[in-house]
Amino acid sequence: MNLKEKISSDVKEAMKKKDELTLTTLRGVLSSIKNKEIDKKEELNEEEALEVLMSEAKKRKDSIQEFKKGNRPDLVEKEEKELEILKEYLPEQLSEEQIKEEAKKTIEEVNAVGPQDTGKVMGALMPKLKGKADGNLVSKTVQDLLKGN
Repeated sequence: MNLKEKISSDVKEAMKKKDELTLTTLRGVLSSIKNKEIDKKEELNEEEALEVLMSEAKKRKDSIQEFKKGNRPDLVEKEEKELEILKEYLPEQLSEEQIKEEAKKTIEEVNAVGPQDTGKVMGALMPKLKGKADGNLVSKTVQDLLKGN
């Protein structure tokens, strides 16, 4: 069962359980996948569907930050619950230590010597960590390593 089929199945399950939050969250994801398919004019493969899902999760994370700044704990809680639902469909995330190890290996592979090589390192590292790590965290880790921190 691919990701889209799993989400569709879980939408039906949420309907049966009358779980409104899960239902609306997953319907939104399916809608985003469908919109991407319409743009592309063909069905998304597993990796592309995962990218849409990661994008939806990132939107939730960004919203949480903004709602915290705006002192809206009610909306923060809603977004956090939606993010938890989405995390069930995402690959397991790497720890900061695992990201650091991968970054060190990649820095050696591309012979990076300083902060000016951040782009080169990120270009080689992100495909390896796609879906398994937050890009902002990876970028910060790489920059810290290249600065010698």
